[in-house]
Amino acid sequence: MTRARLLAVPAAAGLALALALLGSPSALAADPHVAPGGNFDLSVWELQEPVGSPGSPTIIPSSRLQGANGYQDAYFYTDIRDGAMIFWAPEKGVTTPNSNYARSELREMNRDGSAADWALSGSHSMSATLRVVSVTKNVCVGQIHLGSGGSSTKPLLELYYHANGDIVLGTENSPSGGQTSHAVGHVAIGNTWSYTIAVSGGNTIDLTVNGTTTHYAIASSFQQYKQYFKAGSYNQSSSDSTTDGARVAFYGLTVKHG
Repeated sequence: MTRARLLAVPAAAGLALALALLGSPSALAADPHVAPGGNFDLSVWELQEPVGSPGSPTIIPSSRLQGANGYQDAYFYTDIRDGAMIFWAPEKGVTTPNSNYARSELREMNRDGSAADWALSGSHSMSATLRVVSVTKNVCVGQIHLGSGGSSTKPLLELYYHANGDIVLGTENSPSGGQTSHAVGHVAIGNTWSYTIAVSGGNTIDLTVNGTTTHYAIASSFQQYKQYFKAGSYNQSSSDSTTDGARVAFYGLTVKHG
């Protein structure tokens, strides 16, 4: 909804409606009647969904995601109430060979259609505004993942939201595995919050959650690897249920490299 449309809300609609619209992080910009690609720049992302054949989840390329008439389905769609970009990952779904958990998640790409694969040197950041609508146990809502440079399939870091409202950063100890958890915030389920995941100087993770920034050293064993960002709903629990899972609403998502 544009600001002009907001100001045109009839007085009879009441002050409560106006305040509710102003309080939504997407209400002044997002159109709830278009696909996510009509509200978000998806030219630098591809989508992995929790369907497909065993060990080979369906991938939707950037070219199909872009624009108001871009791709959407039950796992990735626009919320018709506020224009949020919704990711739904049930506990039962197709997974990658190296994970037991289903996901509806974006993977960073380059604008020419090739897979993003950037060096730790320089500055790199991904910022998001979001809310977790529902979650069974916990859900990963943002990652920096290892790319080329070796055989590891691990992330550099994962940002988790737990069902009790805790926000936890998991930093990988080495490309061989092992993860250290850091409590970085708390937000009640259904409430909107923001994060920025960044790398600076080639050796430091800079994480900002709701305006508070913390820093974490990157082990030298990661230096040989290039990286890429991921964001969405990477559910961290599994069962035979197709109705339990993690649903995440994004109101903003941007990536910067310098």
